[in-house]
Amino acid sequence: MVTSIILLNIKRSKVNEVAEQLADMEGISEVYSVSGNYDLVAIARVPANDDLATLVTNKLHSIDAIVKSETMLAFKAFSRHNLEAMFNLGM
Repeated sequence: MVTSIILLNIKRSKVNEVAEQLADMEGISEVYSVSGNYDLVAIARVPANDDLATLVTNKLHSIDAIVKSETMLAFKAFSRHNLEAMFNLGM
């Protein structure tokens, strides 16, 4: 499984619309509206690098309201949430 974090700048009037499009897109597991230098952050989880390439260069590229994007590839997860779920014994 390949996980990536996609940082997006969106045309101001289209942020909610694009967020909904992304949330419905296969390969995108989560979409967050955020403060700071970007408007949206999308988390992509796909089976292979080729799938990520298709997602970013074909599917995201087709959304005109995306002004700029930056894609970061995740190497390793250090999530307390995942560890707690894995070791939860129902206590």
